[in-house]
Amino acid sequence: MKQVFALFSVLFVPIIGAIIVQRYLQSPSKIPTANINKHTFNIQVAKTPEEKEIGLSSKKSLDKNAGMLFPFEKPGYYAFWMKNMKFPIDIIYIRNGRIVKIHENVKPPTNANENPPIYNSSKPADTVLEINAGLSEKYNFKEKDLVKISNL
Repeated sequence: MKQVFALFSVLFVPIIGAIIVQRYLQSPSKIPTANINKHTFNIQVAKTPEEKEIGLSSKKSLDKNAGMLFPFEKPGYYAFWMKNMKFPIDIIYIRNGRIVKIHENVKPPTNANENPPIYNSSKPADTVLEINAGLSEKYNFKEKDLVKISNL
């Protein structure tokens, strides 16, 4: 009887473990994403006023298909600048899931004493997405393109 139980344990436990691992690997990712024209960006979400103020300025670079999302409670004219930024970005203003304005290849200041320009949207926006400079042009993003945000 002990041998049957031992044999059962040796076979059963690894099979159950494999099933659990397989189900875990197949479960949908909970990483927040933004999808525009079949291009998916893994995004970090700036939720608090402090996170929105710092933005990407604490990073030295951004992975190719990464970005930062700035959600706002209501549509408005939200200003962004490149203070303390270390790399160029594209700034995409969004309202109701559609692009309303894109500032392409926005460069950081050349020195710390420089007053960087302020970027805004020509229409109210409820969300802003920052991605690596040049990707909006490369992927041909345009105003009115649909933006799908997932896993917030």
